Amino acid sequence: MNTITQGNILNQGAEMGAVRVQVKLTSVFEEGLVSRGSLHPKHLRIYESIGLVDTGALTLVIPPEVVDDLGLSIQGQQVARFANGAQEVLDITEAIRIECQGRTAVLQALVTGDEVLIGQVVLELMDFLVDCKNQKLIPNPQNPDYPVAMIK
Repeated sequence: MNTITQGNILNQGAEMGAVRVQVKLTSVFEEGLVSRGSLHPKHLRIYESIGLVDTGALTLVIPPEVVDDLGLSIQGQQVARFANGAQEVLDITEAIRIECQGRTAVLQALVTGDEVLIGQVVLELMDFLVDCKNQKLIPNPQNPDYPVAMIK
């Protein structure tokens, strides 16, 4: 297993109310190759980093370096609007597994910036709530042991 680890920046430059958490990212494609015996598990690339929980972001956002480190393919593009109102066409990756605090989600990621951003869709899929006061993610108190998907 090849693990690429970004330095521990958990307490460096911590903004008031910012929530940063340890995340592990893996290519779902490579996981499939391992499960089918086409790739030896020691060759599965994993990227571990501290991610910023961004409740203003919709989905998972990763830097271009992570795309390269995990060997991800680009599946398309999407227009994204930034907090300052600017719009840009961004690449979208193939499926990625994100693991955080024992919970996982699988989704595509937008590619931009210089850090991993964890947006609302990721939080919903993993059934986490943001505790800004204590600067941490907490499992939904209604589902403390495992994530529950809401279907309405």
